[in-house]
Amino acid sequence: MSEVIKSYKGFNRDLTCRGKQYEVGKEYEEDRAQSCECGMHACEYPLDCFSYYDPAHSVYYEVEQSGDLSRRGDDSKVASTKMKIRAEINIAGMVKASINYIRERIKEEKGSDDAYGASSATGYKGASSATGNYGASSATGDKGASSATGDKGASSATGDKGASSAKDPESIAIAWGYKGRVSGVKGSFLVLADWEGNESEYWKPYTWKLKGAKMVRVDGEHIKENTWYTMRNGKIVEVTEDDR
Repeated sequence: MSEVIKSYKGFNRDLTCRGKQYEVGKEYEEDRAQSCECGMHACEYPLDCFSYYDPAHSVYYEVEQSGDLSRRGDDSKVASTKMKIRAEINIAGMVKASINYIRERIKEEKGSDDAYGASSATGYKGASSATGNYGASSATGDKGASSATGDKGASSATGDKGASSAKDPESIAIAWGYKGRVSGVKGSFLVLADWEGNESEYWKPYTWKLKGAKMVRVDGEHIKENTWYTMRNGKIVEVTEDDR
């Protein structure tokens, strides 16, 4: 029996992708799957979808992929020969699913718990994503498209040296890229990833390997509020000039 994986796929608003029309609940099949070349593509990590279909002009769906699967190393994109279109998922659901995806793969440190969530960037429960290199996502105002100012907001920066800031208690800031940086107020959560690779070729993400990730809560003592942190050699440490 072939592997079946749960993934997330972006579409144009008319539910087309690369000229192909899709429908909810239907299954599709193609002859071959080669990542970035052929087959039907989706991402296991929901926020990776934003790199291919931007939130302002796209819709997102949960999908099932099976048959022949083809992955690549620089993100969670998967090509498959079989795909079933499940339910539509909004930006709030995408961020929440991303947090769950990360939590399943990280080691939680003392002080973290389940008392957080995520919502969309249309109101005070903002969710934001900065997917490009040196992208920055900050909670600076209510209802901002790239803010996480409200209760249980989520902010994610997945690109190289991405910076993510959580400005309210019970919010979460995620920096998943190489030398990512996070900060937050007291009570918020910070998530960082640790990567292994050639320092002189940080711009080749497909050559890097994920060593691990951690989540901490800003307690004001061990993890200070409004202070930038990064992950180095498996430890969450304050950002220095060498990290910039």
